[in-house]
Amino acid sequence: MQVAKRMASITPFYVMELLRRAKQLEAEGKEIIHMEIGEPDYGTPEPIIESGLAYIKKGQVKYTPAAGLPALRQKISRFYQDQYQVNVPMERIFITPGASGAFLLALGVSLDPGTDILLADPSYPCNQNFIQLFSGTAKYVPVGADTAYQLSVDLVRRHWQAKTGGVLIASPSNPTGSLISRLQLEKIIQFIDTQQGILFSDEIYHGLVYEPGIASALQLSEQVFVMNSFSKYFGMTGWRIGWLVVPPQFIEATEKLAQNIFISTSSHSQYAALAAFDAETLLELENRRLDFKQKRDFLHTNLVRLGFKIPIKPAGAFYIYADCSQFTYDSFQFAEQLLEVEGVAVTPGKDFGSNNSHHYLRFAYTSSLQEIAKAIQRLERFIKNL
Repeated sequence: MQVAKRMASITPFYVMELLRRAKQLEAEGKEIIHMEIGEPDYGTPEPIIESGLAYIKKGQVKYTPAAGLPALRQKISRFYQDQYQVNVPMERIFITPGASGAFLLALGVSLDPGTDILLADPSYPCNQNFIQLFSGTAKYVPVGADTAYQLSVDLVRRHWQAKTGGVLIASPSNPTGSLISRLQLEKIIQFIDTQQGILFSDEIYHGLVYEPGIASALQLSEQVFVMNSFSKYFGMTGWRIGWLVVPPQFIEATEKLAQNIFISTSSHSQYAALAAFDAETLLELENRRLDFKQKRDFLHTNLVRLGFKIPIKPAGAFYIYADCSQFTYDSFQFAEQLLEVEGVAVTPGKDFGSNNSHHYLRFAYTSSLQEIAKAIQRLERFIKNL
Protein backbone atom coordinates (compact mmCIF):
# COMPACT_ATOMS: atom_id res chain seq x y z
CA MET A 1 0.00 0.00 0.00
CA GLN A 2 1.43 3.38 -1.05
CA VAL A 3 0.58 7.04 -0.61
CA ALA A 4 -1.18 8.47 -3.67
CA LYS A 5 1.18 9.98 -6.24
CA ARG A 6 -0.70 13.27 -6.16
CA MET A 7 0.61 13.89 -2.64
CA ALA A 8 4.13 14.31 -3.99
CA SER A 9 3.17 17.74 -5.32
CA ILE A 10 1.41 18.90 -2.12
CA THR A 11 3.79 21.23 -0.29
CA PRO A 12 4.09 21.38 3.50
CA PHE A 13 3.70 24.44 5.68
CA TYR A 14 7.25 25.21 6.75
CA VAL A 15 6.02 27.44 9.54
CA MET A 16 4.54 24.36 11.20
CA GLU A 17 8.08 23.24 12.02
CA LEU A 18 8.59 26.54 13.82
CA LEU A 19 5.21 26.27 15.52
CA ARG A 20 6.02 22.79 16.82
CA ARG A 21 9.28 24.09 18.22
CA ALA A 22 7.54 27.13 19.71
CA LYS A 23 5.05 24.87 21.50
CA GLN A 24 7.90 22.73 22.78
CA LEU A 25 9.69 25.79 24.16
CA GLU A 26 6.48 26.96 25.81
CA ALA A 27 6.08 23.55 27.43
CA GLU A 28 9.59 24.00 28.81
CA GLY A 29 8.53 27.28 30.40
CA LYS A 30 9.80 29.81 27.84
CA GLU A 31 7.58 32.78 26.97
CA ILE A 32 6.85 32.84 23.23
CA ILE A 33 5.36 35.77 21.34
CA HIS A 34 3.37 34.36 18.41
CA MET A 35 3.53 36.40 15.22
CA GLU A 36 3.57 33.41 12.88
CA ILE A 37 -0.05 32.23 12.75
CA GLY A 38 -2.84 34.31 11.25
CA GLU A 39 -5.32 33.90 14.09
CA PRO A 40 -6.34 37.00 16.08
CA ASP A 41 -6.19 36.81 19.85
CA TYR A 42 -9.73 38.14 20.04
CA GLY A 43 -12.45 35.66 20.93
CA THR A 44 -15.60 35.16 18.91
CA PRO A 45 -18.00 38.10 19.42
CA GLU A 46 -20.47 37.34 22.19
CA PRO A 47 -23.67 37.67 20.06
CA ILE A 48 -22.34 34.98 17.73
CA ILE A 49 -21.54 32.65 20.63
CA GLU A 50 -24.98 33.19 22.14
CA SER A 51 -26.70 32.47 18.85
CA GLY A 52 -24.78 29.21 18.43
CA LEU A 53 -25.40 28.11 22.02
CA ALA A 54 -29.12 28.86 21.79
CA TYR A 55 -29.37 26.56 18.79
CA ILE A 56 -27.33 23.78 20.42
CA LYS A 57 -29.41 23.91 23.62
CA LYS A 58 -32.54 23.07 21.65
CA GLY A 59 -31.02 19.63 21.20
CA GLN A 60 -31.89 19.35 17.53
CA VAL A 61 -28.50 19.82 15.89
CA LYS A 62 -29.20 18.37 12.46
CA TYR A 63 -28.21 18.73 8.82
CA THR A 64 -29.10 21.88 6.90
CA PRO A 65 -29.57 21.96 3.12
CA ALA A 66 -26.29 21.31 1.30
CA ALA A 67 -26.18 24.90 0.04
CA GLY A 68 -26.55 26.16 3.58
CA LEU A 69 -29.12 27.67 5.89
CA PRO A 70 -31.47 29.80 3.74
CA ALA A 71 -31.67 32.51 6.41
CA LEU A 72 -27.87 32.82 6.49
CA ARG A 73 -27.57 32.89 2.71
CA GLN A 74 -30.17 35.66 2.65
CA LYS A 75 -28.23 37.65 5.25
CA ILE A 76 -25.07 37.37 3.17
CA SER A 77 -27.03 38.54 0.13
CA ARG A 78 -28.19 41.63 2.05
CA PHE A 79 -24.61 42.16 3.29
CA TYR A 80 -23.39 42.45 -0.31
CA GLN A 81 -26.14 44.96 -1.01
CA ASP A 82 -25.28 47.03 2.07
CA GLN A 83 -21.48 46.88 1.76
CA TYR A 84 -20.94 46.87 -2.00
CA GLN A 85 -24.29 47.99 -3.49
CA VAL A 86 -24.43 44.85 -5.58
CA ASN A 87 -27.29 42.37 -5.94
CA VAL A 88 -26.16 38.80 -5.28
CA PRO A 89 -29.17 36.42 -5.18
CA MET A 90 -29.02 33.94 -2.32
CA GLU A 91 -29.23 31.08 -4.84
CA ARG A 92 -25.65 31.87 -5.89
CA ILE A 93 -24.37 31.74 -2.28
CA PHE A 94 -23.17 28.46 -0.74
CA ILE A 95 -22.20 28.04 2.92
CA THR A 96 -19.01 26.01 3.23
CA PRO A 97 -16.72 24.48 5.91
CA GLY A 98 -14.39 27.47 5.97
CA ALA A 99 -12.94 29.26 2.96
CA SER A 100 -11.07 26.01 2.24
CA GLY A 101 -14.40 24.34 1.54
CA ALA A 102 -15.29 27.22 -0.77
CA PHE A 103 -12.07 26.68 -2.75
CA LEU A 104 -12.79 22.96 -3.04
CA LEU A 105 -16.27 23.60 -4.44
CA ALA A 106 -15.17 26.36 -6.80
CA LEU A 107 -12.30 24.40 -8.29
CA GLY A 108 -14.21 21.11 -8.26
CA VAL A 109 -16.99 22.43 -10.49
CA SER A 110 -14.86 24.53 -12.85
CA LEU A 111 -11.32 23.16 -13.19
CA ASP A 112 -10.59 20.54 -15.84
CA PRO A 113 -7.46 18.36 -15.48
CA GLY A 114 -4.41 19.86 -17.12
CA THR A 115 -5.61 23.46 -16.78
CA ASP A 116 -3.17 26.15 -15.65
CA ILE A 117 -4.24 28.78 -13.13
CA LEU A 118 -2.20 31.97 -12.75
CA LEU A 119 -1.54 33.31 -9.26
CA ALA A 120 0.82 35.82 -7.72
CA ASP A 121 4.14 34.91 -6.16
CA PRO A 122 4.13 35.48 -3.17
CA SER A 123 0.73 34.10 -2.22
CA TYR A 124 -0.98 31.77 0.26
CA PRO A 125 0.48 28.27 -0.29
CA CYS A 126 -2.69 26.21 0.17
CA ASN A 127 -4.19 27.74 -2.96
CA GLN A 128 -1.67 26.02 -5.25
CA ASN A 129 -2.29 22.75 -3.43
CA PHE A 130 -6.04 23.01 -4.00
CA ILE A 131 -5.39 23.55 -7.71
CA GLN A 132 -3.06 20.56 -7.92
CA LEU A 133 -5.49 18.38 -5.99
CA PHE A 134 -7.89 18.76 -8.92
CA SER A 135 -5.12 17.93 -11.42
CA GLY A 136 -4.60 21.53 -12.43
CA THR A 137 -1.30 23.39 -12.41
CA ALA A 138 -0.58 26.51 -10.39
CA LYS A 139 1.52 28.88 -12.47
CA TYR A 140 3.22 31.46 -10.29
CA VAL A 141 3.78 34.96 -11.62
CA PRO A 142 6.44 36.96 -9.73
CA VAL A 143 5.04 40.26 -8.47
CA GLY A 144 6.66 43.18 -6.69
CA ALA A 145 6.12 46.63 -5.26
CA ASP A 146 5.53 48.09 -8.74
CA THR A 147 2.14 46.32 -8.85
CA ALA A 148 1.55 46.39 -5.07
CA TYR A 149 2.41 42.68 -5.01
CA GLN A 150 -0.71 41.96 -7.06
CA LEU A 151 -1.27 40.63 -10.57
CA SER A 152 -1.88 43.26 -13.23
CA VAL A 153 -3.64 42.84 -16.55
CA ASP A 154 -0.25 43.21 -18.30
CA LEU A 155 1.21 40.36 -16.23
CA VAL A 156 -1.84 38.18 -16.84
CA ARG A 157 -1.72 38.84 -20.58
CA ARG A 158 2.02 38.14 -20.71
CA HIS A 159 1.74 34.80 -18.87
CA TRP A 160 -1.50 33.55 -20.43
CA GLN A 161 -0.85 30.46 -22.58
CA ALA A 162 -2.84 27.85 -24.42
CA LYS A 163 -3.42 25.72 -21.30
CA THR A 164 -4.27 28.67 -19.04
CA GLY A 165 -7.86 28.55 -17.84
CA GLY A 166 -8.08 31.14 -15.12
CA VAL A 167 -6.59 33.53 -12.61
CA LEU A 168 -6.67 33.50 -8.82
CA ILE A 169 -6.62 36.93 -7.14
CA ALA A 170 -6.35 37.51 -3.39
CA SER A 171 -7.15 41.01 -2.14
CA PRO A 172 -6.26 41.81 0.59
CA SER A 173 -3.43 39.37 0.08
CA ASN A 174 -1.77 36.92 2.42
CA PRO A 175 1.18 37.47 3.04
CA THR A 176 1.54 41.05 1.77
CA GLY A 177 -1.72 42.63 2.93
CA SER A 178 -1.91 44.51 -0.37
CA LEU A 179 -5.01 45.37 -2.41
CA ILE A 180 -5.61 45.08 -6.14
CA SER A 181 -7.04 48.29 -7.56
CA ARG A 182 -10.57 48.28 -8.87
CA LEU A 183 -9.27 49.35 -12.29
CA GLN A 184 -6.78 46.47 -12.55
CA LEU A 185 -9.36 43.98 -11.30
CA GLU A 186 -11.83 45.19 -13.92
CA LYS A 187 -9.24 44.96 -16.70
CA ILE A 188 -8.23 41.45 -15.64
CA ILE A 189 -11.85 40.31 -15.64
CA GLN A 190 -12.36 41.80 -19.11
CA PHE A 191 -9.26 40.04 -20.44
CA ILE A 192 -10.27 36.72 -18.89
CA ASP A 193 -13.70 37.05 -20.51
CA THR A 194 -12.07 37.41 -23.95
CA GLN A 195 -10.18 34.17 -23.27
CA GLN A 196 -13.29 32.39 -21.94
CA GLY A 197 -11.46 31.80 -18.69
CA ILE A 198 -12.41 32.03 -15.02
CA LEU A 199 -11.55 34.47 -12.23
CA PHE A 200 -11.32 33.14 -8.69
CA SER A 201 -11.38 35.99 -6.16
CA ASP A 202 -10.16 35.26 -2.63
CA GLU A 203 -11.85 37.91 -0.49
CA ILE A 204 -11.50 36.34 2.95
CA TYR A 205 -9.80 39.45 4.40
CA HIS A 206 -12.48 41.84 3.21
CA GLY A 207 -13.57 43.94 6.18
CA LEU A 208 -10.01 44.07 7.52
CA VAL A 209 -9.04 47.02 5.31
CA TYR A 210 -7.40 50.21 6.57
CA GLU A 211 -7.12 52.31 3.42
CA PRO A 212 -9.65 53.19 0.68
CA GLY A 213 -9.76 51.26 -2.57
CA ILE A 214 -11.20 47.82 -1.82
CA ALA A 215 -13.47 46.30 -4.47
CA SER A 216 -15.26 42.98 -4.72
CA ALA A 217 -15.11 41.14 -8.01
CA LEU A 218 -18.89 40.81 -7.71
CA GLN A 219 -19.20 44.57 -8.32
CA LEU A 220 -17.66 44.07 -11.75
CA SER A 221 -19.05 40.77 -13.01
CA GLU A 222 -21.33 37.89 -12.09
CA GLN A 223 -19.08 35.51 -14.06
CA VAL A 224 -16.64 35.08 -11.17
CA PHE A 225 -16.14 32.76 -8.22
CA VAL A 226 -15.76 34.61 -4.91
CA MET A 227 -14.51 32.88 -1.74
CA ASN A 228 -15.08 34.43 1.66
CA SER A 229 -14.96 33.37 5.29
CA PHE A 230 -16.31 34.07 8.75
CA SER A 231 -12.84 33.32 10.17
CA LYS A 232 -10.99 36.61 9.69
CA TYR A 233 -13.18 39.72 9.92
CA PHE A 234 -15.91 37.98 11.91
CA GLY A 235 -13.50 36.22 14.30
CA MET A 236 -14.89 32.68 13.89
CA THR A 237 -11.74 30.68 13.09
CA GLY A 238 -12.57 27.52 15.02
CA TRP A 239 -16.19 27.43 13.88
CA ARG A 240 -14.97 26.51 10.37
CA ILE A 241 -17.50 28.35 8.24
CA GLY A 242 -17.17 30.32 5.03
CA TRP A 243 -19.07 30.95 1.84
CA LEU A 244 -18.77 30.79 -1.92
CA VAL A 245 -20.52 32.88 -4.58
CA VAL A 246 -20.77 31.18 -7.97
CA PRO A 247 -21.81 32.31 -11.47
CA PRO A 248 -25.48 31.50 -12.15
CA GLN A 249 -24.72 28.61 -14.53
CA PHE A 250 -22.75 26.80 -11.80
CA ILE A 251 -25.51 26.71 -9.17
CA GLU A 252 -26.76 23.21 -9.92
CA ALA A 253 -23.28 21.66 -10.23
CA THR A 254 -22.09 23.32 -7.02
CA GLU A 255 -25.06 22.06 -5.03
CA LYS A 256 -24.51 18.54 -6.36
CA LEU A 257 -20.84 18.58 -5.36
CA ALA A 258 -21.61 20.06 -1.94
CA GLN A 259 -24.13 17.28 -1.30
CA ASN A 260 -21.48 14.69 -2.03
CA ILE A 261 -18.40 16.03 -0.24
CA PHE A 262 -19.89 17.98 2.71
CA ILE A 263 -23.58 17.01 3.04
CA SER A 264 -23.76 20.33 4.88
CA THR A 265 -21.63 22.76 6.84
CA SER A 266 -21.88 22.40 10.64
CA SER A 267 -25.37 23.55 11.53
CA HIS A 268 -24.42 25.09 14.90
CA SER A 269 -21.80 27.23 13.14
CA GLN A 270 -24.37 28.40 10.62
CA TYR A 271 -26.88 29.36 13.31
CA ALA A 272 -24.11 31.15 15.21
CA ALA A 273 -23.17 33.09 12.07
CA LEU A 274 -26.71 34.44 11.81
CA ALA A 275 -25.68 36.94 14.50
CA ALA A 276 -22.54 38.00 12.61
CA PHE A 277 -24.46 40.70 10.74
CA ASP A 278 -26.31 42.15 13.75
CA ALA A 279 -25.65 45.81 14.50
CA GLU A 280 -24.11 44.97 17.89
CA THR A 281 -21.67 42.53 16.31
CA LEU A 282 -20.71 44.85 13.46
CA LEU A 283 -19.98 47.65 15.94
CA GLU A 284 -17.60 45.38 17.85
CA LEU A 285 -15.95 44.27 14.61
CA GLU A 286 -15.42 47.87 13.57
CA ASN A 287 -13.66 48.57 16.88
CA ARG A 288 -11.45 45.54 16.25
CA ARG A 289 -10.63 46.81 12.77
CA LEU A 290 -9.48 50.13 14.21
CA ASP A 291 -7.36 48.26 16.75
CA PHE A 292 -5.74 46.24 13.95
CA LYS A 293 -4.99 49.48 12.11
CA GLN A 294 -3.23 50.85 15.19
CA LYS A 295 -1.18 47.66 15.53
CA ARG A 296 -0.32 47.70 11.82
CA ASP A 297 0.94 51.29 12.06
CA PHE A 298 3.00 50.55 15.18
CA LEU A 299 4.59 47.40 13.75
CA HIS A 300 5.25 48.97 10.35
CA THR A 301 6.94 52.03 11.86
CA ASN A 302 9.19 49.95 14.06
CA LEU A 303 10.15 47.35 11.45
CA VAL A 304 11.20 50.15 9.11
CA ARG A 305 13.12 51.79 11.96
CA LEU A 306 15.01 48.55 12.55
CA GLY A 307 16.05 48.34 8.91
CA PHE A 308 13.46 46.05 7.29
CA LYS A 309 12.43 47.08 3.78
CA ILE A 310 8.68 47.45 3.27
CA PRO A 311 8.10 49.43 0.05
CA ILE A 312 4.31 49.04 0.17
CA LYS A 313 2.53 49.60 3.47
CA PRO A 314 -0.09 46.83 3.75
CA ALA A 315 -3.62 48.15 3.31
CA GLY A 316 -5.48 45.14 4.68
CA ALA A 317 -5.42 41.74 6.42
CA PHE A 318 -3.13 41.53 9.50
CA TYR A 319 0.30 40.79 8.05
CA ILE A 320 3.46 42.65 7.11
CA TYR A 321 5.74 40.98 4.57
CA ALA A 322 9.16 42.46 5.30
CA ASP A 323 12.43 42.21 3.40
CA CYS A 324 15.10 41.14 5.91
CA SER A 325 17.99 40.92 3.42
CA GLN A 326 19.92 43.57 5.34
CA PHE A 327 20.31 41.02 8.12
CA THR A 328 20.32 37.61 6.41
CA TYR A 329 20.15 35.76 3.10
CA ASP A 330 18.21 32.90 4.71
CA SER A 331 14.97 34.07 6.31
CA PHE A 332 14.10 30.55 7.49
CA GLN A 333 17.34 30.32 9.45
CA PHE A 334 16.74 33.85 10.76
CA ALA A 335 13.26 32.80 11.95
CA GLU A 336 14.65 29.68 13.62
CA GLN A 337 17.30 31.65 15.48
CA LEU A 338 14.90 34.42 16.47
CA LEU A 339 12.62 31.81 18.01
CA GLU A 340 15.41 30.02 19.88
CA VAL A 341 17.19 33.12 21.14
CA GLU A 342 14.39 35.60 21.78
CA GLY A 343 11.19 33.55 21.77
CA VAL A 344 9.59 35.44 18.88
CA ALA A 345 7.87 33.26 16.27
CA VAL A 346 7.48 34.60 12.71
CA THR A 347 6.84 32.97 9.34
CA PRO A 348 9.65 32.55 6.78
CA GLY A 349 9.01 33.70 3.23
CA LYS A 350 9.57 30.22 1.73
CA ASP A 351 6.00 29.35 2.75
CA PHE A 352 4.65 31.82 0.18
CA GLY A 353 6.50 31.02 -3.02
CA SER A 354 9.95 31.32 -4.58
CA ASN A 355 10.06 35.00 -5.57
CA ASN A 356 13.08 36.03 -3.46
CA SER A 357 11.28 34.32 -0.59
CA HIS A 358 14.55 33.71 1.30
CA HIS A 359 14.73 37.49 1.81
CA TYR A 360 11.33 37.81 3.48
CA LEU A 361 9.57 37.26 6.78
CA ARG A 362 5.85 37.57 7.47
CA PHE A 363 4.88 39.23 10.73
CA ALA A 364 1.28 38.72 11.91
CA TYR A 365 0.01 41.55 14.11
CA THR A 366 -2.67 39.41 15.72
CA SER A 367 -1.40 39.69 19.29
CA SER A 368 -2.01 42.59 21.67
CA LEU A 369 -0.19 45.87 21.14
CA GLN A 370 1.75 45.19 24.33
CA GLU A 371 2.93 41.83 23.01
CA ILE A 372 3.92 43.37 19.69
CA ALA A 373 5.90 46.07 21.50
CA LYS A 374 7.69 43.38 23.50
CA ALA A 375 8.42 41.47 20.28
CA ILE A 376 9.96 44.60 18.76
CA GLN A 377 12.26 44.99 21.78
CA ARG A 378 13.39 41.38 21.45
CA LEU A 379 13.82 41.68 17.69
CA GLU A 380 15.95 44.81 18.08
CA ARG A 381 18.16 43.06 20.63
CA PHE A 382 18.47 40.03 18.36
CA ILE A 383 19.52 42.15 15.38
CA LYS A 384 22.12 44.03 17.43
CA ASN A 385 23.66 40.71 18.52
CA LEU A 386 23.81 39.20 15.05
